[in-house]
Amino acid sequence: MRWGCHLPRTSWGSGLGRTPQLSDERISFLTHWSWPFKGVHPLGTPRAFIRHHGNSADSVPPPGRHGQLFRSISAAEAIQRHRRNLTEWFSRLPREERQFGPTFALDTVHVDPVIRESTPDELLRPSTELATGHQRTHAGLPPLALSQLFDPDACGRRVQTVVLYGTVGTGKSTLVRKMVLDWCYGRLPAFELLIPFSCEDLSSLGSTPASLCQLVTQRYTPLKEVLPLMTAAGSRLLFVLHGLERLNLDFRLAGTGLCNDPAEPGAPAAIMVNLLRKYMLPEASILVTTRPSAIGRIPSKYVGRYGEICGFSDTNLQKLYFQLRLNQPDCGYGAGGAGVSATPAQRDNLIQMLSRNLEGHHQIAAACFLPSYCWLVCATLHFLHAPTPAGQTLTSIYTSFLRLNFSGETLDSTHPSNLSLMAYAARTMGKLAYEGVSSRKTYFSEEDVRGCLEAGIKTEEEFQLLQIFRRDALRFFLAPCVEPGHLGTFVFTVPAMQEYLAALYIVLGLRKTALQRVGKEVVELVGRVGEDVSLVLGIVAKLLPLRILPLLFNLLKVVPRVFGRMVSKSREAVAQAMVLEMFREEDYYNDDVLDQMGASILGVEGPKRHPDEPPEDEVFELFPMFMGGLLSAHNRAVLAQLGCPIKNLDALENAQAIKKKLGEMGRQVLPPSELLDHLFFHYEFQNQRFSAEVLGSLRQLNLAGVRMTPLKCTVVAAVLGSGKHPLDEVNLASCQLDPAGLHTLMPVFLRARKLGLQLNSLGPEACRDLRDLLLHNQCQITTLRLSNNPLTAAGVALLMEGLAGNTSLTHLSLLHTDLGDKGLELLATQLDRNKQLQELNVAYNGAGDAAALALAKAARDHPSLELLHLYFNELSSEGRQVLRDLGGSGEGGARVVASLTEGAAVSEYWSVILSEIQRNLNSWDPARVQSHLKLLLRDLEDSRGATLNPWRKAQLLRVESEVKTLLEQLGGSG
Repeated sequence: MRWGCHLPRTSWGSGLGRTPQLSDERISFLTHWSWPFKGVHPLGTPRAFIRHHGNSADSVPPPGRHGQLFRSISAAEAIQRHRRNLTEWFSRLPREERQFGPTFALDTVHVDPVIRESTPDELLRPSTELATGHQRTHAGLPPLALSQLFDPDACGRRVQTVVLYGTVGTGKSTLVRKMVLDWCYGRLPAFELLIPFSCEDLSSLGSTPASLCQLVTQRYTPLKEVLPLMTAAGSRLLFVLHGLERLNLDFRLAGTGLCNDPAEPGAPAAIMVNLLRKYMLPEASILVTTRPSAIGRIPSKYVGRYGEICGFSDTNLQKLYFQLRLNQPDCGYGAGGAGVSATPAQRDNLIQMLSRNLEGHHQIAAACFLPSYCWLVCATLHFLHAPTPAGQTLTSIYTSFLRLNFSGETLDSTHPSNLSLMAYAARTMGKLAYEGVSSRKTYFSEEDVRGCLEAGIKTEEEFQLLQIFRRDALRFFLAPCVEPGHLGTFVFTVPAMQEYLAALYIVLGLRKTALQRVGKEVVELVGRVGEDVSLVLGIVAKLLPLRILPLLFNLLKVVPRVFGRMVSKSREAVAQAMVLEMFREEDYYNDDVLDQMGASILGVEGPKRHPDEPPEDEVFELFPMFMGGLLSAHNRAVLAQLGCPIKNLDALENAQAIKKKLGEMGRQVLPPSELLDHLFFHYEFQNQRFSAEVLGSLRQLNLAGVRMTPLKCTVVAAVLGSGKHPLDEVNLASCQLDPAGLHTLMPVFLRARKLGLQLNSLGPEACRDLRDLLLHNQCQITTLRLSNNPLTAAGVALLMEGLAGNTSLTHLSLLHTDLGDKGLELLATQLDRNKQLQELNVAYNGAGDAAALALAKAARDHPSLELLHLYFNELSSEGRQVLRDLGGSGEGGARVVASLTEGAAVSEYWSVILSEIQRNLNSWDPARVQSHLKLLLRDLEDSRGATLNPWRKAQLLRVESEVKTLLEQLGGSG
């Protein structure tokens, strides 16, 4: 799951103008502009925005012309209404964008991608290489700023039509939205009127006659009063035609006649053709965006300039994009509304780590070449580190990412099949991805790619569709590998995309063995013939007493059943492979899948693997997660919008096969990181009934040592929080838990009998949630371990409030919790408020003689307390003797384990002390543990010398050997 690769989606900025930029202005690549408004702004003061290269704000219209065309009151009001309507429409962002914060908007901040001018010869030259578009050289073609698109060309001729093209994911849609908003805010002073058209919208009209005026007024009603002035607007009128690949244009005179009257009806495609011919409104400016495969639909003689959108080919642009996105304030929502927003310091740390990884990892920088993948990286980091919206999963992020880039996209609008571009990618790229997962490889040769792309192609028509896919979308999924030792191979733009597409390939039912394909054809043949044969056999069986005929009749019904069993066996094989992949322990450092994904994006701190060392085995633990996530109802609905519907029966059969295999594996005791992967699979699946059946046998939740981030806490709470059966033990020791995590995990804690929270640096504020947990009417915790947390006396005061109203807790460990004298005195005064406690451990808390004696007396008077641990505190020899005398002064009361006494012949509770030392060996101070172990060893030797019982001597010898072993581990001498 290494991200040796690439990243997500851009936002675009503005300005188209005519004034050439000065040479020194072109030198600066990243400039932060604050718009200095003078006078009244049409829509009020806009927000700050960011640009590189030039800006239309600097493009001043020619003197004497600005404001003359639409200066009447009615026309000016119509333009203002038009601006407001466009602002309202184009400011609406999809839900996937709103996750970056409540203030995020395109008109707030923006990073321009690199645009390079291209020549017609270079564009239309057929490409013979498999490589992607960004590999083409651009010698002698400097980057273009958006403000320079309509500048005169190299020969000084005026440019009226500009075609911007780019592969899927370069941000053409974002460019149009941002440019329209810039005009609405007055940042495009070179144009008095801007009219955007969606070619997808125009293509839906078919051949229904409509004039240009009708097309404008139907979509922009306020412009009805301005239409008579359009012919006089000249170059100050800008048409934006977005998505030209959706429109089938015919520039032949025989196919599309000439028409220069904007009021004359015609097919929408014919109207656009005459606009591009400059036969209708010849002075108007036109900006066209399109995919590379549709560039040739406009003859080059009608185009003044071609510009290729090259994305973020500079690492500084990538860093700027991430800084703007990730610095947006969080929405502050999480599972159950308990999310805690990331602090500015935490966001800065994420950005710094990502920047270092971009600088040191060439493949991930190559991924960020596509702005759309920058979006995906930001969304993934938000998922991993920011409060997670309810119901959001990793699979839903990737599915939404594909919807943002492929929604409504067809492979070829002129092809009668109207094949979805995403469906074609799932069939071809999904096959390559699954073969890579099956053979455990992430690097693909050109022959591998060609084999998957060209498999099954038999006709010229299919070959043409493949060529379109190569030009428009292959770069979106595959990129040349730039890692040393793998040059000349291809990798998926981000490694996780390989696993997503492999999972999609399976759940769509696109993987079929030769036997399955033959079996399906046989079933279809039997189905067609069987009805007629069955009818004839039925009639004959009634007329003739032939017993063989009913047998033949039933045999025809057996064929579909056999095929169904064959398919189910195939599904079980896939489920088996998926489950084995999920529970692999060979991954690097054996981290859980979420930590692996975070490390792949942000990089791994510390020494890297030596190049001469053998490569690590490839692990695809996201593949099973995505398989489960794609079977959820939400993701299936989104995939249906992309033209990739998953049949209900297929989803049910896949889920049943997965449940069967998970049930077999679920009975095993899994390591903590693998157990978290198991829970994360259920979180992605989003099916509570399924999870309850599979996890019904889970009795111990051991996640010790797993770094419990807010997301992981949300995952565990969402999967296990609504279960019914109790959990015998929940072990979250050394998990870096914080109070917010405790609050999120409260539903899981309510099901626990034993709860271990040792070594988590929980302070007094965490005790508020622990108090509420103990006071909850559904609490069934009997053992609570809080050792090695800085609770202090303030935290114990809150815990005592919970103990006063709790009826289930019997064992409480407060070992090494910084209680001090004050904490033990507080326990002594309030211990009688609880009547069920049986064991209390307050060892290693730095308490003195007086506080320890007061607590010991309170323990002796407690009705249920049986054992009190006081060893390793700051007790004097006299204090230990008093405590020892108190323990032997009467019948009943709690036993007090004070400490090891210098010169004592026998240590009565050595077994209890030894067990505590063994349990906390890795957390206590080694030097201090050595001194205590040496005292214990001396006591054992004295006791062995004093006793005459051989059985007792043998026991003491065994314990002595254990103590000596512990001392050797700590570097001490036995």
